[in-house]
This record gives sequence, structure tokens and C-alpha cells, in this order.
Amino acid sequence: MTNKTDSFVIIGVTREDKKFRPSDWADRLCGIMSAFGSDNRMMYSPYVRPGCTLKGDKSVVVDGRLHDVEPLAYKFLVNFAEDNNLKVEPIDAEHSAV
Repeated sequence: MTNKTDSFVIIGVTREDKKFRPSDWADRLCGIMSAFGSDNRMMYSPYVRPGCTLKGDKSVVVDGRLHDVEPLAYKFLVNFAEDNNLKVEPIDAEHSAV
């Protein structure tokens, strides 16, 4: 990532092509960024959502706008991917589904 505010996808596969464990890592990571809504139910952040790749690998989609709202949370997610040696792919702003 060249810009601090890039949107990106963390893919549940290491750079050595090993599947990241535990299998629910994406839900757990997104759960950290979730909050209770007005109906007292947990809701995922609009900036951090679980996803899946075409190959079926779990992933987490991170909207670059998170950096403007909560820079420490954005940095945490970047560091999580780096610390766990996970593949990260940038999201082109024009084609972003976030």
C-alpha cells in the first residue's frame, strides 16, 4: 500500500500460501471493530467487513475511509496483516464495493 488511506483486502492465506487459522479469524477480526446498534444488536462496522475470495478464502475488506474516522483502528488492521504474514490486496477506488 502506497497511501495510508488505501482500501484493501486482507486474505486468509499467508505469503507462503498456507491457510490462516483459526477458520473464523475474519469474523473475529470484524467483531473487534463492531459496535452495538440502537436495537442492542451487534453490527459490523461499515468500514470493516468479512468477505470471501473467488477461491473461497476468508477475507476482511477494509475501507480506507476508516483511517479518517479512527486512524489507530486502521493501523491495527494493517499491522494484523503484516504480523501474521497475510496476503493483502489493494482495492481500486473506482471499483470498490465497500
